[in-house]
Amino acid sequence: MREISFDTETTGLNPRGGDRLVEIGGVELINHIATGNSYHVYINPERDMPEEAFRVHGLSEEFLSDKPLFAAVADEFLEFVGDATLVIHNAAFDMGFINTELERAGRRTIPNTQVLDTLEIARRKHPTGPNSLDALCSRYGIDNSKRIKHGALLDAEILAEVYLELIGGRQTALGLMPEEQAASNAGASVVSGELGRFNAKPRPSPLKARLTDEEFAAHKAFVEGLGDDALWKKYGN
Repeated sequence: MREISFDTETTGLNPRGGDRLVEIGGVELINHIATGNSYHVYINPERDMPEEAFRVHGLSEEFLSDKPLFAAVADEFLEFVGDATLVIHNAAFDMGFINTELERAGRRTIPNTQVLDTLEIARRKHPTGPNSLDALCSRYGIDNSKRIKHGALLDAEILAEVYLELIGGRQTALGLMPEEQAASNAGASVVSGELGRFNAKPRPSPLKARLTDEEFAAHKAFVEGLGDDALWKKYGN
């Protein structure tokens, strides 16, 4: 399964009101694993750069003046995307700009069926939020210290890590081998769920126990009082 963790930078918020793309970044994932293959381009927006947008991404009108127009890179962009699923945080924003630019360049647009919105996943998983990219990095312990300003490729790389945490952790990989072989592969266990069947590799180091010594002792005493036939005793205490 091929996916692309994807992000854009723009001159503003409204693609139908004159705002344009200025940067595209994409990171290829195969079976939820980054391949090292990526796509990155700066784009001349053919307009000025509002101060509010410049403060977000730091891309000036002067810097972008010699960069290609979107029409010049549209074909290579579509070739890189192919039929992969675009993994995007707040997908409506980025796809609004991408499809507006594709329409303007006379190219095919990308359907919603080819897009996965990690913001929607995060809102379902963490309904009380916050669910910004920075907040999710903090929640999952992902280093985003280089994210001083927004940048499409850096944000796509960070989003790839956040996405893997949202669907079950950075140690996951899709099971593409028979179950018997997969189960014997480095101690990996076969897991099935709504996000597909995959092999969950053990963590490099066990998580710290959440039980206190007092709680563990209380549980042990409780199990001892259940008698010799207690189910708990079959699994240890």
